[in-house]
Amino acid sequence: MSSTQMAQLMDGTGLAGRIAAETATRAAEISQRTGVTPCLATVLVGEDPASVTYVRMKRNRCAKAGIHSRHIALPAVTTTAELVGTLSDLSKDPEVHGILLQHPVGPHIDERTAFEAIAPEKDVDGVTMHSFAAMSFGLPGFQSCTPGGILRLLDDYDVELAGKYAVVVGRSAILGKPVGMLLLARDTTVTYCHSRTANLPAIVRDADVVVAAVGRPRLISGEDIKPGAVVIDAGYNPGNVGDVDFDTARTRARLITPVPGGVGPMTIAVLLSQTVDAAAHQLGVPGR
Repeated sequence: MSSTQMAQLMDGTGLAGRIAAETATRAAEISQRTGVTPCLATVLVGEDPASVTYVRMKRNRCAKAGIHSRHIALPAVTTTAELVGTLSDLSKDPEVHGILLQHPVGPHIDERTAFEAIAPEKDVDGVTMHSFAAMSFGLPGFQSCTPGGILRLLDDYDVELAGKYAVVVGRSAILGKPVGMLLLARDTTVTYCHSRTANLPAIVRDADVVVAAVGRPRLISGEDIKPGAVVIDAGYNPGNVGDVDFDTARTRARLITPVPGGVGPMTIAVLLSQTVDAAAHQLGVPGR
């Protein structure tokens, strides 16, 4: 790109709105055919302000999409065993089609053990090992919501992935690792990096697609973005700052996600879409 051109912004808010409208239509069809409204159960441990806000936002989006939301608020002193019991009960409840455990859950709880108590057919947030294996092997299952949203955003902008080189900066179990698996399934060559990677700028400079998901503000300099690259910034730090230096990266990239308004809205959109998918499957309604 020339120095006078600026990258096109990837509008996650707009695409999420279209997915939400489609999800609402599908939810209404399921309700009409079966008399059952798709239901998402949200589980929150403690009263972390950010988590409370996220759960409230998700429940509001459920209501707009015609999805019933059942909220379970547990005290901060809840033990791993108690949380596992709650999630196991929800997994067995035929009136619940999807389960979301809001994380983090507190340092005293074994989060992985809690996640694994969610039945795979209700893991609409894509956090279990079963879901990760399904993503890795290209088998039916639910995608981790943020990675799934990233792939939908790339598709919406007709980004060619086959044969391209992607660098994923971040290795979390529900973002960095699964997004790399989803890209690999599209015939993309993938390199995983993280905050301790030596010579990170040099690696990023070769990437056709950069996915920043490490949670460090402006870790990736815009000067290290390959001209014409696609930049997906999945970081969200205080002050609406991503993991990429947006102002400089925008002068070199071809496409870039803003923060906010890029990846964030896609996460909830995929969560609700997968909740309706789960309801359709459990109720025997033909899927998409």
